[in-house]
Amino acid sequence: MKLLHLSDLHIGKRVYEFSMLEDQRYILDEILGIVDQEKPDGVLLAGDIYDKTVPSGEAVQVLDGFLTSLADREIPVFLISGNHDSPERIAFGAEIMSGRRVYVSPVYDGTGRSIVMEDQYGPVTIWLLPFLKPAAVRHVFPDQEIGTNEEAVRTAVDHLDVDTGTRNVLVAHQFVTGAVRCESEEVSVGGLDQVGVSVFDPFDYVALGHIHGPQHVGRETVRYCGTPLKYSFSEASQEKSVTVVELFEKGNIIKIKNYYYIYFGMKEHSIERSFSHEQKFEGDQDRGQSDDRIRR
Repeated sequence: MKLLHLSDLHIGKRVYEFSMLEDQRYILDEILGIVDQEKPDGVLLAGDIYDKTVPSGEAVQVLDGFLTSLADREIPVFLISGNHDSPERIAFGAEIMSGRRVYVSPVYDGTGRSIVMEDQYGPVTIWLLPFLKPAAVRHVFPDQEIGTNEEAVRTAVDHLDVDTGTRNVLVAHQFVTGAVRCESEEVSVGGLDQVGVSVFDPFDYVALGHIHGPQHVGRETVRYCGTPLKYSFSEASQEKSVTVVELFEKGNIIKIKNYYYIYFGMKEHSIERSFSHEQKFEGDQDRGQSDDRIRR
């Protein structure tokens, strides 16, 4: 099963009062070109869909056009809210959209949404876990001691009915301890927002959002795809990319391919060039060795 991993679109963002909407339309069109080339079985959108909790009308139109284009291609979409999003606004119309296989995380109620897909190796369950803070989880589980983001996310994961005998993919939006940040990301005092990577052990692949630089944390299959565009000076040296993940049989093969972008200019002067690079791993092999297996 092949999945395209995206996050942190920040649609409607302004950088030093300059609107990024035209560049965002452009890059989303380029991503649709990758979709047409790769023909994924699903697209994962790991939060911070908008830049503000109350997005502008133009920003909503950009997202609507992108989701409609994916739905017209009959490609399932799995979308969660991030810390920049309003969970209620993101979840609006979720039941209607699921009719076109655009699956959206609900406002957190203690259950989490899951969608089961099938391929030649059996079922793959996609779990949607929106950005969580301790207060949201304490509201559902008032008898549990939840003071940090790690305690909140661990509690939420513990209450998911994950069958570890089958393949499971989690879409989440949190800061995992050890990830490299940049200045455009929010920071909590005292590290209360950090989540240990072990929280995600039940999942074969974790599609993360929140951190703007593409990277893995701990194991190769806990991964931030990063933003598709550069949104601060601290991101100037980052290679922006789109991540394609291919899952084979349980516990055996996962292949990761990154499409890197070299992007210059704004608006009508925009120039883009992309190339793909496959990362292939087996067990504890070093990065860059030519094998296509990752074993959990």
